[in-house]
This record gives sequence, structure tokens and C-alpha cells, in this order.
Amino acid sequence: MRQLFGTDGIRGVAGEFPLDKRTAFAVGVALGQWVNETHSHAEVVLGMDTRESGPWLARHVAGGLHRVGVHARFAGLITTPGLAFTAGMETFAAGVMVSASHNPYRDNGLKIFNHSGFKLPDETEQSLEKEIFAWLKSGEEPESQPLAVDEGLDRAYIDHLAATLPAGLQGARIVVDTANGAASYLAPALLEQLGAEVECIHCSPDGKNINLNCGSQHLESLRARVLASGADLGVAFDGDADRALFVSHSGKLVDGDAVLLLTALPLHARGELKEVVATVMSNLGLERALKRHGIGLVRTSVGDKYVLEEMLRRNAPIGGEQSGHIIFRDFATTGDGMLTALRVLEVMRESGKDLDTLTAELEIYPQLLVNVRVRERKPLDELQTVKAEVHRTEREFGEAGRVLVRFSGTEPLARVMVEGPQLERVKFNANAIADAIRGEIGE
Repeated sequence: MRQLFGTDGIRGVAGEFPLDKRTAFAVGVALGQWVNETHSHAEVVLGMDTRESGPWLARHVAGGLHRVGVHARFAGLITTPGLAFTAGMETFAAGVMVSASHNPYRDNGLKIFNHSGFKLPDETEQSLEKEIFAWLKSGEEPESQPLAVDEGLDRAYIDHLAATLPAGLQGARIVVDTANGAASYLAPALLEQLGAEVECIHCSPDGKNINLNCGSQHLESLRARVLASGADLGVAFDGDADRALFVSHSGKLVDGDAVLLLTALPLHARGELKEVVATVMSNLGLERALKRHGIGLVRTSVGDKYVLEEMLRRNAPIGGEQSGHIIFRDFATTGDGMLTALRVLEVMRESGKDLDTLTAELEIYPQLLVNVRVRERKPLDELQTVKAEVHRTEREFGEAGRVLVRFSGTEPLARVMVEGPQLERVKFNANAIADAIRGEIGE
């Protein structure tokens, strides 16, 4: 069982285990040893978002790599999918992104990608953990390695994205919320390069304001700006821009489920798509809307790495999460918010329809997610009161609803998701299950 790696790399409070200097250095050592064993070229690319802890964490990972003879190149400020794309360039054996995605600035994380730009499989992460703990027990002292930004690396990523939309975006009016994060300069530059008129909000990172009341988890200011400006749409990224959510010209919120539907339908019409891969969190409404068009929905565990694994198994071109992590397999190896924005804009322009029209047939079932802070991660099968509440809810809803209880992969939380035809019963049952969890393992 992995102790350090969650569903999206290693994550925690910067300066505290496992995001302290010693562990960051140990990650560099372990990754460097793996690179030396598996690759003839020992070079790793590093990147970061806008958190104030990013530079020293990157320098200590680079120090660990240097200790075992692996050279680090530094992309500087870049999105997670941008780092994944760069890691997939033939120069590199691996890539490390220093980011905690949508978390507050005090948190940070380390996401590792292989030489093809894919997140590491669980087995590789587990073997790296053994080497990390071995170094931590050695008593050796960590050291940082100076890093200078290689200015050309982010340019290659922007050019790659622009090439996926050769028709351009002339005449499009877009409001962009970059969450004061990694896309603060890249997203406006990309959209303007394609000819769009861009207004950027929350594009002034200071090291502490990443995700602060902005971005994909706080759409209120984006919605207000879209309505006030008369823009065609608004797009919001999270801190590392691996996800995107949208606001239509009328202020309607458009989540990842809606994006999966509106981007899948044109591919299906061209005979290029038979099924979509999503997670257990995607709404029943998506499943039923796709079914009306003869498109299957395959569900995976939460986490875009698991979505991608299933996409590769099934040769599915599109997959993603309700939260806005969308993977377009023909263009990327991970969820990419900027790429998602281009694909949505492409569908709008080719169809001549706005977001309201494109998402009109998606009937969202009432769904409630309740987070419960927990003191331990006891197997859910051992929580008898919780099991009883879950089974009671499942009997009540039958095939007209769903219940999902799981532990967060990145925080000390149990997540309860209940979905059904009536909001009041959804709320009642979700809170009943959450109360049962609090009674057994709550803080």
C-alpha cells in the first residue's frame, strides 16, 4: 500500500512531511535512481505553479537528482499538462510538476510523469516510495541545486496547443479566470495568438493568492464578469490548469459532465467515438443523455490517471471528470484545461451554437457531495452504521439514484455523494450517511 502517493502524486502542507526539504530531495534521489536504471539519457524536466513554496521545492528535487548524476532542466512557471507535454519530448526521461492543483497556497505537491508524458502507474510509485524512505533513514543531509528557467520549454507547449485549432478564434470574446495560477500568462497568450478578444481576471499571482476565492472552484466572479461584459463565454482554470469549467453567455455554469457530452457528440456523428470514459462521480444525467445517442459510458475510480488507463484500454478518444479534468487522447496524456477550452470553442464555432444550446439536453439529477473530516481511514466495510445507511439509501432510490462513499486521495476526508430524483431526499440521505461517518471515525 502506498503511503506517500495519493491519487494525484504527493501532496501536503509545504514545509511539513512529506513536502519538506528532506523528502523533496529524497524524491529526487529515488526518481534519479529509477531514471538511471531505465533510461540511457539522464535528464528530467521540472516545472511549478505560482505557490511561494514552489522554487525551494523544485531546487531540492533537483538537488536529489544531481546527487545521483541526473541533470534537471527547469521550465519555470508552467501548467501541469504543459509539464506533461514537455516530459514527453524525446529529450527527457521524466518530469516533475511542483503543484497542489486546486488546493490553497500553503499546500504543495509533486506529480511525476514518465518519458511519454503519462502519470506513473501505482506499482512504480510504490517502488519509488521504498527508495524515498530508504534515503530518509540514511541520515544524509539534503542540498538544493540552483535552477535557471529554460525559456523555450513553455513556448513549445503553447505552439502545440495552437496547432490543434488551425481555424483560429477570430471574433471570439472570452473571459478567462486563471486562479492566479500557472495559466496566468499562458492562457491569455494562447487565446490571443489564435485571434480571440480576451479579458483576464485573477491573473496576478503573488505566491499566496492562488485559488483564493477564484478559479474553477469559485465561479461567482467569472459569471458576473461574463454577464457584465457580454462575452461569448467564460472559462475558469484551477491553480495548475489541469481542469477547466465554463460559464455560458447567459451565466449558466457548465461542468465537466456537460463538456464530455458536447465534445463527444460531434465525434460520434463522424463515427470516431462509441463510448466515453468518466468516473463514479459523473451525473446519471450524463449517462442517460449519452445513451439516447447510442454512446456508452464507462466509469472508473476518481482520478484522471484512472480515466486515462481505461481510455487506453478501450481506445476511447474522450474521458474525464465532472470536476473539469477532461482528457482528449489524440492531443494530450492528462487532463488539460487550456486544451479543453479550445475543444469547447471549436464545437461552438463549427456548430454555430452557444453553450446554452449545446448543453440543453443534459438533465442533471440532484446530487450532493458532503465532505467529512476523519481521524483514520478505516475500511468502509467495517463501519457498520455507515453500511446500514448506505444500504437503506440504495434500497430507497433503486436504479433512479446512486450512493458513493470514498476517502479522498489527497486530504483527510471521507466524501459522501448521493444522487437521486428528489433534492430533499438526496440531502436527507447524504447527511444521514455523513453523520454515521462522523459517529464512527470523525475528528
